[in-house]
Amino acid sequence: MTGSVLAFTLGGGAALKVTVDTRLCIGSGTCAMTAPAVFDQDEEQALVVVLDEAPPESERAAVALAVERCPAAVILMHS
Repeated sequence: MTGSVLAFTLGGGAALKVTVDTRLCIGSGTCAMTAPAVFDQDEEQALVVVLDEAPPESERAAVALAVERCPAAVILMHS
């Protein structure tokens, strides 16, 4: 799988990685609307762009919701 990788640490020190497969992104913008501090879309193809590779703990719930709502299922969270 190729694409962007977003990694951050949750409270308690557990490392978490979010993998985005940009090859399969359909450009729905759901991630950018759900977690705008972390995701955006490029202007040419409207594909996902990771804005913050180390988002604060306060963005964790929004990132998890973006993963859940992604219609192409291209955002994955790994621990």
